[in-house]
Amino acid sequence: MTKREQNSGPWDKPPRRPGGVVVWLVIAGLVGALVVFLMSLHPEAMDAEDKRIALVRRLGMLAIICASLVMHRRLKPGSALKNLAVWAAIAAVLLLGYNLRGEASALWRRAAADLMPHRGVAEGGAVTFRARMNGHFVVEAEVDGALVRFLVDTGASDVVLSPGDAERLGFDLKALSYSRAYQTANGPGFGAPVRLGRVAIGPVVLLDVRASVNGAPMQNSLLGMSFLGRLSGYEVSGGKLTLRR
Repeated sequence: MTKREQNSGPWDKPPRRPGGVVVWLVIAGLVGALVVFLMSLHPEAMDAEDKRIALVRRLGMLAIICASLVMHRRLKPGSALKNLAVWAAIAAVLLLGYNLRGEASALWRRAAADLMPHRGVAEGGAVTFRARMNGHFVVEAEVDGALVRFLVDTGASDVVLSPGDAERLGFDLKALSYSRAYQTANGPGFGAPVRLGRVAIGPVVLLDVRASVNGAPMQNSLLGMSFLGRLSGYEVSGGKLTLRR
């Protein structure tokens, strides 16, 4: 047994390293800075007493968690800093995503419009659609709670429903009176006059729209002038159709 071993006793403890204390002081400082930064971005979050109490309670819970980690002997300062860096990166990504949510939403709408051109892109009180490869515009509208796709036809005096779409909207085809005569590219045709309670295309909403149910089968319902003529404006430019309420 060496002289050093003889002089040592069970009460002797290894000296503490100050590194762990410094790490947790840095962590506390970063958490405090993050709280101050978020409060500067959203000062309204602290305008009520219950919100301030909730913040103090959550900070207290965070302090307890940090203290328990400090008491854990196996936790090394290096691993603590590594974990802190990971969580800081996650918080930064979430904060960046929150601040850019408007731009991300607009980008998603444009991407969806390219993939599904019949849904269009709504901005303010207008909605814009891209032409299909054949040059026609197909728009999707909510008609009395049901989705209907229309081929835009400025040459049609009315909104014209195909028999299939009319049935989905609840019309009894056999009970309708096909008394309205039309002149179409395929010759004369007849339709049954009806009224649509609500037609919505994005932010463009019209009530009590004049329409007719076509007497013969057709591939697409038509969005005619009984709808387009009531808008504040519509235009076709650069392969895009814009409807304004």
